[in-house]
Amino acid sequence: MNMELEWLRRGVPRPLMYRKDPVLLDGEWMLNGQPVNVPFPPESKAAEWQGKDTGLYHYEKVFSFTPDAACPRTFLHFGAVDQVARVSVNGNAVCVHEGGYLPFSVEITRFVRAGVNLLTVDAQDSLSSTYPYGKQSLKPHGMWYTKVSGIWQSVFMESVPERFVEEIRIRSDMTGIDLFIRTESTRAAQAFINGRDHLLSTNQWVRIMIDHPHLWSPEDPYLYPMRIKVETDIVNSYFALRTIDIATHNGRSVVCLNGQPIYLHGLLDQGYFPDGIFTPNHMKQFETDILNARALGYNCLRKHIKVEHEAFYAYCDLYGMLVLQDMVNSGPYHYIRDTVLPNIGIRVHTDRTSPAGNRDTFFIKHCQDTVHHLLNHPCVIGDCIFNEGWGQFMTSRIYEMLKGEDPSRFYISASGWYQGYRTDVDSDHVYFRNKVLKARTRPMMLTECGGFPCDLGGHSDRQAYGYGRDGGPDMLMQRIREMTEKMILPSIRNGLNGCIYTQLTDVEGEINGLFSYDRSVCKVSADLMQALAAQCRQAFDEVSR
Repeated sequence: MNMELEWLRRGVPRPLMYRKDPVLLDGEWMLNGQPVNVPFPPESKAAEWQGKDTGLYHYEKVFSFTPDAACPRTFLHFGAVDQVARVSVNGNAVCVHEGGYLPFSVEITRFVRAGVNLLTVDAQDSLSSTYPYGKQSLKPHGMWYTKVSGIWQSVFMESVPERFVEEIRIRSDMTGIDLFIRTESTRAAQAFINGRDHLLSTNQWVRIMIDHPHLWSPEDPYLYPMRIKVETDIVNSYFALRTIDIATHNGRSVVCLNGQPIYLHGLLDQGYFPDGIFTPNHMKQFETDILNARALGYNCLRKHIKVEHEAFYAYCDLYGMLVLQDMVNSGPYHYIRDTVLPNIGIRVHTDRTSPAGNRDTFFIKHCQDTVHHLLNHPCVIGDCIFNEGWGQFMTSRIYEMLKGEDPSRFYISASGWYQGYRTDVDSDHVYFRNKVLKARTRPMMLTECGGFPCDLGGHSDRQAYGYGRDGGPDMLMQRIREMTEKMILPSIRNGLNGCIYTQLTDVEGEINGLFSYDRSVCKVSADLMQALAAQCRQAFDEVSR
């Protein structure tokens, strides 16, 4: 790893906008009169909270502040607060934020003072389907998990000069980047890249060509450090040179990385942890998950119905792990319509053509904000808009909206059951059987399959749940081998472009992970999994290159 990027390994809160010495406000807060360990949600063991869950969460944090004459403006940053947050500093309301999965910031210069200060956050979480809620449930069971409320990502402050770097946007290809630096300053910005200083106009897109470009890929995840200076403000960032597109190779429509067809050999990754639920004990646990997946031969993770801590995406950038990002569902879920009938081949879905109130309007905005939030991460190669029809509406229109937001990635409009809409990639889910798939005019992905249970005992405190009968580690390995031979390899010969196996780790009582929930045990043979991955890549190369 380039030593200029050593801070990436530390799991900092904003890896693409890193300033030295942010003031972390994590640690002990008071929540409804009881101590709580932030940034862990109050439902988690790691929060160590003894209060009663009422759906209303009044947080208080006393902190000290020392003004810096060189950096007179102060901003407060939240990684995520679920579902509605009202923030006050020293009794002054400073912002309201809705939706529990995305970061937000607010300037508090007028309200923070030298010495002791009081920060309060009033969060409300009724698990309303008006807001994105993912797989949270008031009654966890099966594939529905413990709800997460209030603050579940880091809280920190930054003091900056009067005019500073407000935002960086990056668009890359195989020869250089287009860079947008937003600031109130009227002076040119400096960008130190690849050993050279560039003087750049701000608040507009500027093209920077890279000499002897070094492309990013899973096999060679090369990152370019970048330091941006606006007047006296300095921000550290990075970028990668890579393209994702869909092209015809050998008569087939395929997903291409840097102009070459790539087989997406992936795992479903739900981002749950036994102590912190949505939040690992340390950000480096994301690094462990990514390296575990790599050790089994996987090059892709489908981040399932959760927008993750940004450190996760930085580790994926660092280690060359491709990410297929799900949008977080809101709206209703119907067990019979959305799960039972499609699994037996009855797939009937009526797509609404207009939004039905605030819930749908908020979902669209949340999708757009998610795309914008992850724009600069090279690891994110595609987005799934809807999962299995959950809350699905205006499918083709939302596809067009998001494609307009970021045309550099591919979009799967409906992962699983309901096709027939505007999409870049077709998708299917297959459980309980081996079914040979055939691609049509677009690339085809099997975005969920397998899910074979294997209960090791002692690694989960919930009733075991999985797809099919538990046969232990030997049976698990046999089923994965049979699935590869009977379904995946024949489907690749029919144009399958990728496969996402369910799943990376167990989650609460769901025991169909390749690793136990606590990550202490791998249930499969790494050598055999690597061999199966090689067979899939070879079969794909034979028909696609």
